[in-house]
Amino acid sequence: MSGNERTVVHVMRHGEVENPEGVLYGRLPGFHLSGLGVRMAERVAEHLAGRDITHVVASTLERARETAEPIARSHGVEVATDVRLIEAENAFQGKEFGVGDGALRRPANWPLLRNPFRPSWGEPYAEQVARMRAALGAARDAARGHEAVAVSHQLPIWMLRSSVERRRLWHDPRKRQCTLASLTSFTFVGDDIVSITYTEPALDLVPAHLRAGARPVKGARGYGA
Repeated sequence: MSGNERTVVHVMRHGEVENPEGVLYGRLPGFHLSGLGVRMAERVAEHLAGRDITHVVASTLERARETAEPIARSHGVEVATDVRLIEAENAFQGKEFGVGDGALRRPANWPLLRNPFRPSWGEPYAEQVARMRAALGAARDAARGHEAVAVSHQLPIWMLRSSVERRRLWHDPRKRQCTLASLTSFTFVGDDIVSITYTEPALDLVPAHLRAGARPVKGARGYGA
């Protein structure tokens, strides 16, 4: 095969999750797409229907696999899984931890917040980059000369993009450009990334306070996952 083949890997964030208790669900099992999340996944499947997609892969978490299913179905392929696409580990998993809820003022949380550059509350940014780059390369190899979709989670996707674009990894979570059901698409020529594009096919379905660049809303929990 030529070393100059063009391959595109669309790294997708999953759709909205059913989360009535408003917890940071992280890697916990049992969190599925909401009805709106299913509609988001179907919308992206419609958006990608005419693309040359030969490989669909997802994180092992339910919300990612459920997001991938309509895309895989429309292209006649099975959903593969790759644990390297999983959500970042977070010590606040299973707890309420949202904008304006006072979590940062609780003394019990302070030891976990001592180093935002690593970060001290969860999986190091550098480790997220390493596994996401490996997963991106695997998806590229599986779809050489065609296109792939890899469904993952907000923070790991943002770490991947930040690394490829050579930006610092520590950041303000409110400024991540990675809305629910968005596509961060990496175009390769051979093994080399030649461009990155960002699209939001389901933007009209995303609540305004969860869109990229939106002002934070007190009690909102849209930055993780």
